[in-house]
Amino acid sequence: MRELRIRVLVGVFVVAAILSWAGARLWNAIGTLPSVPLAAPIVLALIAVVLLATALSLRARFKAQRERRPEAKGVDPLMAARAVVFGQASALVAALVAGMYGGTGVFLLELLDIPARRDQAIYAGFSVVAGIAVIVSAIFLERVCRLPEDDENDNNGAASPA
Repeated sequence: MRELRIRVLVGVFVVAAILSWAGARLWNAIGTLPSVPLAAPIVLALIAVVLLATALSLRARFKAQRERRPEAKGVDPLMAARAVVFGQASALVAALVAGMYGGTGVFLLELLDIPARRDQAIYAGFSVVAGIAVIVSAIFLERVCRLPEDDENDNNGAASPA
């Protein structure tokens, strides 16, 4: 399994932001711009919390296994792999959604004198922050589930996620 590349996430974010900004300008010129939902930052924040809780739980279980504690619960490798895949998928979607709301938020900065648009710009800003929190949590989860380095089986000497 390959690690998340920060460059890919930044690229997805930037492309989504540019397309969203251009789409918001076009949509506003044609009619009304769709609103930024209040639920967007809340849902992203909940995903970030779930990823972070999973990472902390797995880290504690791995530490207990390394220290050979008698009460240590084992970690199923398939469960760890599923957690990493969930984190990677969440990070990619969060980069896309954060870019989308970021581009819309940049467009809405021109319309801050309208109270409804100001609220939407705030929601878009919180969505970007929550999206970044999802990405950071997913990268942390991936680092927690990384296998120890194995020089015999690994060609480049770098550790890979479980």
